[in-house]
Amino acid sequence: MTQPAWSPDQIARYTCYRTPQPLTIDGQLGKPAWQAALKSPRFVDTVTGAPGWYDTRAACLWDDDYLYVGFWVEEPYVEAHLTERDSIIFGENDVEVFIDGGDCYYEFELNALGTIYEIMFIWRDAYLKGGRFDVPEFDLTEREVFSFAGDYDRQLGSFWRGTHPRGPRWAFLDWDFPGLEWAVQVDGRLNDPTTPDRGWTAEIAFPWKGMYWLLNGRSVPPLPGDVWRLFFGRFQKAVPSGVELSPHPAWVWSPHGIYDTHLPERFPYVTFSEREVLTP
Repeated sequence: MTQPAWSPDQIARYTCYRTPQPLTIDGQLGKPAWQAALKSPRFVDTVTGAPGWYDTRAACLWDDDYLYVGFWVEEPYVEAHLTERDSIIFGENDVEVFIDGGDCYYEFELNALGTIYEIMFIWRDAYLKGGRFDVPEFDLTEREVFSFAGDYDRQLGSFWRGTHPRGPRWAFLDWDFPGLEWAVQVDGRLNDPTTPDRGWTAEIAFPWKGMYWLLNGRSVPPLPGDVWRLFFGRFQKAVPSGVELSPHPAWVWSPHGIYDTHLPERFPYVTFSEREVLTP
């Protein structure tokens, strides 16, 4: 099947404004700062760019201590069952944030129960003996680490190395973002298919002090005008007529043109502004 045409012009660009006061992370996005924040457009299919079946929006804010991310998730019957940290959250419904760090990138997933999944990926071509990643924190024999070549790639010519020009990555499943905070709020009755819901919201705070490996020469907190690459997405388990769709629909802020979320070069550009959002 021929993939839809994709152009770098499709990569989203976003300005992240400061919040005038620190945010209490409770999953409630009715706070004045979130109401004033610039929201994304409705998320679209990661391959085709068509609007997602349900509305999904995201926004970012920042201050001297944190990068904040909020999600507004429409879901008529909110469902989440995984409760163990680092379960394969994308196997059910979730929201996701990736942070690109040049030679590495970080993945965060969250379901409506508040269960999270985190991975630090290091490109294998950047993991050199005696290099900056050759440290106990990323020891290949002592940590829970696997080789990863990309999403859903099982073609004979790229089975091991994937299709990305940089090849495979080391995936550290037991790496945790220092000081991370998150919360969710469900507008409805979780896991009750008899009562329609409005959906759920998610609120995440990534401390700048935990960004060490992701800095890639950048300052934290950011300097006005600094540009980072961040991914914002959502996976939705769909079971039409009792048959589960595989792979699950993936809706994103900025389409990738292929069913692979692990493409940092296609993540949205996020520019940090010193300007504060205008709150009442």
